[in-house]
Amino acid sequence: MKVHNKTIIVTGGGNGIGREIVLALLSKGAKVAAVDIREDFLIETQKLAGRHASKLSLHVLNISDKAAVDLFAKEVIQIHKAVDGLINNAGIIQPFVKIANLDLGTIEKVMNVNFYGSLHMIKAFLPHLLKRQEAHILNVSSMGGFLPVPGQSIYGASKAAIKLLSEALYAELLYTKVNVSVVFPGAIGTNISENSDVTIPSGTITDADKSKIKVLPPQEAAEAIIRGMEKNKSMIYVGRDSKLMNIIYRISPGYATRLISKKMKSLLSD
Repeated sequence: MKVHNKTIIVTGGGNGIGREIVLALLSKGAKVAAVDIREDFLIETQKLAGRHASKLSLHVLNISDKAAVDLFAKEVIQIHKAVDGLINNAGIIQPFVKIANLDLGTIEKVMNVNFYGSLHMIKAFLPHLLKRQEAHILNVSSMGGFLPVPGQSIYGASKAAIKLLSEALYAELLYTKVNVSVVFPGAIGTNISENSDVTIPSGTITDADKSKIKVLPPQEAAEAIIRGMEKNKSMIYVGRDSKLMNIIYRISPGYATRLISKKMKSLLSD
């Protein structure tokens, strides 16, 4: 689906990849409804939009709250009259600790935001998307959604759920005018740990650790995501690490697991 003149919702549009997706969509002639739980982040996105800001609406929303999402859907339709695309980008990580040491509250929060938040958005907007001549749902999973990452087990489980949900949704909508894509970003230069509102134990991955890893700038990630969306790709791998680990994991899951476990060992809190 070409994004020009389309109206597209982007969750997590206040920072990171989400912000860059919003800005890229606006530059390509789309109207965007940017969603985030942080109003100050959204206002900053609006400032960065510059001359394109007139095509941007801002919406403070907790996507894990189904009732709030349902009200938001009515609000967006009132403002924009129609919606052509939904990009479920919002997500949080967990502290880098093993399952045995991860509290239930954090587990529920990760699942509520990453999985149920996206599901609520899909359920709220799918009826509207099915009425359009052409529409698109794009869900952001993670490299951790197809590859086990020690210390991010629940985050990975939530993103694996997004992966399979997207694949099933693709199958269910195969003979409709609604296309479905799932995105697998690798290491991207964002501040997701700070924005996840979880306690990251000392000695685990922080922004300082990114200097040890070749990360993809969020602007490049956003462009890759939109290119894949416009080409109606069902699966979009973003970053060389994601593409490479997908190949390795398909060939030898055991080797890939040992490889990622070795890399994560020094960063994993007991």
